[in-house]
Amino acid sequence: MLGIGVQSNNIILDSCPIEGFKMLKQAGFHCCDFSLNSYLPNSRLYDLELNDFFAQSVEELEKFFAPHKKAAKDTGICINQMHMPYPNYVPNAPKEFNDCLLENVAVKSLKICAFFECPYIVVHAFKLARHLGSEEAEWKKTEEFLDALAPMAKEMGITICVENIYTNMGNRILEGPCCDARKAIDRIDRMNEKYGAEVLGFCFDTGHANLVGIDFEDFIVTLGNRLKVLHIHDNDGIGDLHQIPFTFTRNRENMSSTDWGGFIRGLRRIKFNKVLSFETAPVLMAFPKNMRQDVLMFLAKIGEFWLDELCSSGLKS
Repeated sequence: MLGIGVQSNNIILDSCPIEGFKMLKQAGFHCCDFSLNSYLPNSRLYDLELNDFFAQSVEELEKFFAPHKKAAKDTGICINQMHMPYPNYVPNAPKEFNDCLLENVAVKSLKICAFFECPYIVVHAFKLARHLGSEEAEWKKTEEFLDALAPMAKEMGITICVENIYTNMGNRILEGPCCDARKAIDRIDRMNEKYGAEVLGFCFDTGHANLVGIDFEDFIVTLGNRLKVLHIHDNDGIGDLHQIPFTFTRNRENMSSTDWGGFIRGLRRIKFNKVLSFETAPVLMAFPKNMRQDVLMFLAKIGEFWLDELCSSGLKS
């Protein structure tokens, strides 16, 4: 059903998760995107560093997250999606390092997702086109990773979602994995047919799409019901800033740098009936701490505005 969500990072604190979930509820959110990636930051992985968090047993991880699960339930916040730590494969890393990312981090992420009774987990496809020579070879390596997880995902009733991401070459931002919607639907359909279940879906990231000039409406309509989750955030078209929607403009006449109109038209056309989820954790660090509740309320108001637009087209919240 339609709802409004935001990622847990910089809101839900391990020391007292109930406080963060109460903030979400009071701000007007219904859902939470739980940031598993915050427990193993990508900056460390690119430096070939692993911490001890995912070295814990599944039982220890469930005990660690039990207060978070209870707090979400007590406040009526649904943990509807998660983000797996990324990257899931580091080029030129030792084999044992990448094996650990699959066999330890990815597998335990799925088990945590099941513990939270969360239906969707987002992963980053591998950025390997320049290393392997083609986008097709890049996807083949990603598909091997997904194949290793798909049987478990099927058993747990979880849909793994790939998202459109960008890559860098020098000072230029270029299309990265999963930026071709037509290739994406073929690959999603093939994998789901193979496993006889919705083991693979798509996460549309508005900020990444804006950086590489994707046509929002066409991309969303092409995906259709394969679109399961959203990462909603804004930028200036130059950097991956993860800011509040409507923040950036193309000119002084306030033409938005991001095609929010196309975004909502696309969602309307496919009758999207899931969660409008904001991926805006950096925003909370830009404001004074005592303004965070106000910032969350403002984000929720934007979500409510879009919910009204979607519901006016016949969708029910």
